[in-house]
Amino acid sequence: MILPVEKDPMGRAILDFWQHGHAARLEVISPMFDDDEIPVDTLFREYAEMPEVEKVALSKARGKILDVGAGAGCHSLFLQSKGMDVTPIDISPNSVSVMRERGLAQAECVDFFDVTDRFDTVLMLMNGIGIVGTTDALDRFFTHLDKILAPDGQLLCDSSDISYVFQTDNGTMYFPDTGRYYGELTYKMRYRDIVGESFNWLYIDADTLREAALRNGFVVDILKEGEHYDYLARISRAEQGRDE
Repeated sequence: MILPVEKDPMGRAILDFWQHGHAARLEVISPMFDDDEIPVDTLFREYAEMPEVEKVALSKARGKILDVGAGAGCHSLFLQSKGMDVTPIDISPNSVSVMRERGLAQAECVDFFDVTDRFDTVLMLMNGIGIVGTTDALDRFFTHLDKILAPDGQLLCDSSDISYVFQTDNGTMYFPDTGRYYGELTYKMRYRDIVGESFNWLYIDADTLREAALRNGFVVDILKEGEHYDYLARISRAEQGRDE
């Protein structure tokens, strides 16, 4: 699904920052948590400003690369500067326009699930696997991944186990009785007078990701653990063997 510009708060914020060097507050609204903010300048960060999880992912990227949900293109720009063949994609037309103006000529406005080419590496950073939305949608995700990965291809993604959010003062865990996996959240974004549609977003713990991967013929290797319950995973077909 491609976002209409009138329903694309992040894309407008990215465009403003690119054109003017600053942007207004990009708000993230969730019924489960207090409203939050995405600092727009972080979407334009240089390699030196990236967390270690992202740096490790970029060092592992190889071959023909697909950068999913590329935003302003910071990861793709780094890879391109190293002479790598990278295609950044996003469902935001404004974001794609900015990426092209920044020198990413291969940037495409396309939904991940509409990609048909094959890639050696699929990158889904900044919790990019969150686009799956719910654990029930993981099988569909892996089915599509199998179609677009080259025979020895890999997916590099980071996510977080947000169970810590539900830890009480005495150390016990209290999960809301919603009937859903605790990492399935619903968000909405707002930028100036632009309010986006609500969307599902998935934060997935490593064990749940492993179970879904194995069910679909893939294996998960944890390459790096971050400082805030986050981790970097390499996902490959089970017959390829595990990463050393």
